[in-house]
Amino acid sequence: MTDPHARFAALRKQFTGAERGPYLDVAARGLLSPGGRAAMQQHLSDAAEGLIDKQALFKQVEESRGLFASLVGCAPDEVAFTRNVTDGIAALAASLDWRSGDNVVLCEELEHPANIYPWYGVSRKFGVTIKNVAQSQGVIALDRILAAIDASTRVVAISTISFAPGFRFPIAELGAECRRRGVLLAVDAAQSIGVVATDVKAWQVDALAASTQKGLMSLYGLGFLYLRRELADSMKPVYLSRFGIDNKGHEASLGDPEVVPYAPGARRFDVGNYNFAGSLTVGPAMQLVLDLGPRAVQDYVFGLAAEFGERMLEAGLPVYGGRPGPQSSHIVTVGASLGYDHDAARDHDMGQLYEALVAGGVRLSIRRDLLRFSFHLYNNRDDIDEVVRLSQQWLRRESAPSRKTA
Repeated sequence: MTDPHARFAALRKQFTGAERGPYLDVAARGLLSPGGRAAMQQHLSDAAEGLIDKQALFKQVEESRGLFASLVGCAPDEVAFTRNVTDGIAALAASLDWRSGDNVVLCEELEHPANIYPWYGVSRKFGVTIKNVAQSQGVIALDRILAAIDASTRVVAISTISFAPGFRFPIAELGAECRRRGVLLAVDAAQSIGVVATDVKAWQVDALAASTQKGLMSLYGLGFLYLRRELADSMKPVYLSRFGIDNKGHEASLGDPEVVPYAPGARRFDVGNYNFAGSLTVGPAMQLVLDLGPRAVQDYVFGLAAEFGERMLEAGLPVYGGRPGPQSSHIVTVGASLGYDHDAARDHDMGQLYEALVAGGVRLSIRRDLLRFSFHLYNNRDDIDEVVRLSQQWLRRESAPSRKTA
């Protein structure tokens, strides 16, 4: 049987950043895909030479919309372009027809602010109640969320994978129960898109927001919003643009703004000219994931992360959450406890280990007092070997007698 790691070996060589030492920071931002880099270079050249073809750019936008739809298992009309995850969640939250007494269920301790502040925005404006579910050891228990849902719950907001400590949530189980109870499920997929095989229909998700700079190996400033067709068709966007209406002809043709209908599905949430550079750049990355197979990518990357977690434990380091299990993902965090600070480690030892790894050429992040290592398709076992080697070197240095008696 072919070694699954060999399938990605040639591809790794095309990512220049992967050859400069372990890049284990896709949870912050991914390496730009080779196809995306080539597309951007061509776009810049065309712009410099005055050769931009806007109709060709519109065509590329639709190709990227279709690729994202294929990646998450929906129809292109269920996909809107946004600026980022916050923009997508805020567009959803602000456009819902809120009723008196409505509430939103979420977990403030584990969600990124992108999936918190938009809900507090509608809370301030419409009097919506926020019901906060507590986490335990970095995990949000499904039972706790279900217990928080009541007759007034309009939305449950949750991430597929938390940005720290990087644990997966059983979205499909929650989705089935939310659908049964008539509650909308809004998902932040920032940490999973491009890494985790995603099926919004099977998961019974109503809305899913994603950005392109992480697992989609592209740039800041572009995102996607999936909206279930029936939900989207019932909504009136807060912002209405020429691209959000169903009007044929030139992009600047006005039609009759009093009567022209909304664009079908999620397209009504498209606003103004698109981020053409971002769309050009992310298209090849999404095609790459689709060509490799989303499940194959997930299996490969999760396998690396699980192996890394086991080896760090064997080295004597505190992998948060212990041995890899059902909640594990492509993100592995090292540290004794989950803190509050976004980018600092109050644990002196973790801070020192972080500095040692960075000095050794490792790219990683600190999140919530934990060292966060995150893998993607351009990583391999060489990265694991190097991080483990540097960590063991640091451990030996820390345990040296001269160090203890200093």
